[in-house]
Amino acid sequence: MATSALYPVAGTAPVVNIFVKETKYEFLKLLRTRSFSAATIGFPVMFYLLFGVANRHGIEGGVHIAKYMLASYAVFGLVGSALFGIGVGMAGERAAGWLEVKQASPMPPAAYLFAKCMAAIAFGLIIVSILTTIGVTMAGVSLSGVELAKMMAFTVAGSTAFASMGLLLALVVPANAAPGIVNLIYLPMSFLSGLWVPLHFLPRWLQAFAPVLPTYHLSQLMQSIFGYQEPDVAVSTHWLALAGFTMLMLGTSWLVFNRSQKNA
Repeated sequence: MATSALYPVAGTAPVVNIFVKETKYEFLKLLRTRSFSAATIGFPVMFYLLFGVANRHGIEGGVHIAKYMLASYAVFGLVGSALFGIGVGMAGERAAGWLEVKQASPMPPAAYLFAKCMAAIAFGLIIVSILTTIGVTMAGVSLSGVELAKMMAFTVAGSTAFASMGLLLALVVPANAAPGIVNLIYLPMSFLSGLWVPLHFLPRWLQAFAPVLPTYHLSQLMQSIFGYQEPDVAVSTHWLALAGFTMLMLGTSWLVFNRSQKNA
């Protein structure tokens, strides 16, 4: 089998080499899939150019609008890369029988999921890097080294959290309906979390939805880097909410996967 040539059996190559190769090929596959890479990177960049750069001189209540939007669209971009890269991508591979091929190969099962997660993290970092470059060079945003490092660290954490959501969606959503369903979840969730419009501009009855959404908590964590988070909620609360969301997604994914294996 061709897969065996790519993933030598244990004893002929270190296991870590299998993880590295699987991650490399997963990243290259997504990068070469223009419908994914162009849209995933292009949409947050386009929105930031339209709204962030356009408000480069705007300051409201001590908040630099372009800097606020940098954090918001960074979250918007990394969440999209995780949900579409894993949720839509895995759903298609599951329907095509590719998961069964992977299971039959000598590759460790964890390498497949590890590669998906790392590819999502890589695209998240690319998106945040591009947005940061635009913010600094075109929108008058100033960032310290510590702030930049925190943005990258929070991108890794956020991409991992939403990779778990993408995994669950991949297991329960039909492949042909996956893009539409992911958009129906992703876009309203982004809007209601204040990623497009600051929450205080939304009607109060819409603001009430925000605290139950994981995108809201990730956004508040990203905003906390610049001191722009809502002051009445502790930062630790957002970390706990994001961690709880990740555990819930992973636990539910494990139950769904085990049930599907028993019914197979």
